[in-house]
Amino acid sequence: MAAEHRRVLVEALDRAGRVLRRRFGSVSIRYKGRANLLTQADLESQAAVLGLIRRRLPGHDYRAEEKACRDTGAEYCWVIDPLDGTTNFAHGYPVGCVSIALLRRGRPVLAGVHDPFREERFLAEAGRGTTLNGRPVRVSTAGRLSSALLITGFPYDRAERSRYYAEFYRAFMVRCHDVRRSGSAALDLAWTAAGRADGFWEFNLAPWDVAAGLLLVREAGGKVTDFRGRPWDGVAAFGRQTLASNGRIHAAMLRVIRPRL
Repeated sequence: MAAEHRRVLVEALDRAGRVLRRRFGSVSIRYKGRANLLTQADLESQAAVLGLIRRRLPGHDYRAEEKACRDTGAEYCWVIDPLDGTTNFAHGYPVGCVSIALLRRGRPVLAGVHDPFREERFLAEAGRGTTLNGRPVRVSTAGRLSSALLITGFPYDRAERSRYYAEFYRAFMVRCHDVRRSGSAALDLAWTAAGRADGFWEFNLAPWDVAAGLLLVREAGGKVTDFRGRPWDGVAAFGRQTLASNGRIHAAMLRVIRPRL
C-alpha cells in the first residue's frame, strides 16, 4: 500500500499544480478575514486533490484548509493546503505551492510540496530522505547565525500585533546575514530542507501549512520545534510556533526568540 500512497501523492500534486497554473493571472477573490484571502484556485485545487483521495483511498481521513475534513479515527490522514501563498497568487506574484502530507497515527510519513511556477517537486518519505525533482537534497552546513540566511512570515493578525512580530524580525536582522519573506510557509520549509535557507520562524501557522514541510526538513537532516525547542505535541499543535533550521543554528535561533516571547 505504501507504493499506492506515493502514487496518489504525486498525482494529487500534479493535478493541483495544473489548476494553479491554469488559474494564475485570472482569479476571483473572497476575503475570509482582513488579510486572509480565498480564490477559486484554492477551491478547484482542493477539489482535485480530495476527489483523487476519495476515489483511490476511500478509507483515509483528511484535513484540508478550505473547510474540508473527514475524521473517523482512521489510521491514515491527509493534511492538505491546496494553495499556500494565496495572497501572492491573488496579486499575480508567482510564489506559491501545493502542500500535502500523509500522517499515520498522527505522524507524517509521506510529504510533498509542488511549486508549479518553478516546476519543482519536493518529496519526503519517513526514513528515506528528501528529494527535489528526484534528486536527494540536504539542509545547509551553516554553523553560525551571523552567516545564516533566514526566512520568516507574519500571521493574519499582523496589523494588530505589528510591533511584537517586528521585534523578532529586528532581533534576527542585526544578528544574521539577512532575512527573507516569501509569503508561503510550505515553500519556506521546503527551501530550508534544500539548503537554500538556513532557518525559518513564524507564529500561528496551521497544520496544513507545515505538515509536509515538517517531514521535508527532518528527512533532509534538519530540525523543527516550537519556540522553546520542543517537538510539536500532536497535529493540533503543528505550526502554532514554527522554528525550522539546519540543526546547526537551532540553539542560536532559540536564544534570540525565547527572551522575547
